[in-house]
Amino acid sequence: MIGLPDFPWDRLVPYKRRAAEHAGGIVDLSVGTPVDPVPAVAREALAGASGGPGYPLTHGTEQVRRSAAGWLARRHGVTVDPADILPTIGSKELVAWLPTLLGVGPGDRVVLPSLAYPTYDVGARLAGATPHPTDGLLGLGPERVPLVWVNSPSNPTGQVLPAEHLRKVVEWARERGAVVASDECYIELGWEQTPVSILRPDVCGGSHEGLLAVHSLSKRSNLAGYRAGFVTGDPGLVARLLEVRKHAGMIMPGPVQAAMAAALDDDTHAEEQRERYAARRALLRPALEKAGWRVEHSTAGLYLWATDDRGCWEQVQALAEMGILVAPGDFYGTAGGSHIRIAMTASDERINAAVLRLQ
Repeated sequence: MIGLPDFPWDRLVPYKRRAAEHAGGIVDLSVGTPVDPVPAVAREALAGASGGPGYPLTHGTEQVRRSAAGWLARRHGVTVDPADILPTIGSKELVAWLPTLLGVGPGDRVVLPSLAYPTYDVGARLAGATPHPTDGLLGLGPERVPLVWVNSPSNPTGQVLPAEHLRKVVEWARERGAVVASDECYIELGWEQTPVSILRPDVCGGSHEGLLAVHSLSKRSNLAGYRAGFVTGDPGLVARLLEVRKHAGMIMPGPVQAAMAAALDDDTHAEEQRERYAARRALLRPALEKAGWRVEHSTAGLYLWATDDRGCWEQVQALAEMGILVAPGDFYGTAGGSHIRIAMTASDERINAAVLRLQ
């Protein structure tokens, strides 16, 4: 059996109990799960496609691939052939299995950010490879590095990698024959900086060779429960992923494909959701700062990366005493030992409750 770390959120259970004892109830800011309504366009499309009795296509319908390609071009300046779009069952599934699907294995290293979503590490372990957290590529030794993960905007920090930095990662990887997988699930949530895709021409030099971009509708369209995402980039890599996924039965349900297409075609609901998060952020960040926390990076995304210079678990305990549950920074790597991650995925009423308690 492959050795996997304990599921991090299990360690939060005692703090969740403590926060729930607050007279005003818990304000759970520990996970990034959407709480706002699923857009009507997605629900209607889901219902309209619910009568199909046959197996869906692993490659997805032509409509869902056209919609994804159209969204990338319209919103992010990225041109891809719809044939090079591959729907995935959410993005976490792909993150966990990408090393295995690409043939990464024992003796290989998978590079990931030093502060990162835990599933990058888990995916490397599932493949029998060695996860290598680092923020610098130059010091890597002679071991084979077939896969490099980047994540911008970052979960947990909200840091944005500028185009120049991404260009250097692409150049480094191409010199060594490595694949760069870019997790861009928060790309539409730029606040003080505008995130860019690794597939944008000024980043990739007009070629998608060796590159994959991973996208999700969980945050943009509140479709976390639908498990709707996709991967695109290097046509050869996408074709390899498609072939393996056909054999493995990794297929997005047909009605979800219809809902995803409808959501990608509609920017209005996404703008409305973005405004909700912006308003919550505008309340929560100054309240944290007035209460003694320092927010670092966090120029984009759904989270505030904060510290008051104590250990992360002491900070989790202090906020749990106020009825506020947050995530400790060490869930995302040892470099997060003095930070906490605060999600903005709570209702307006709960965000307001947190602000009052911090005062």
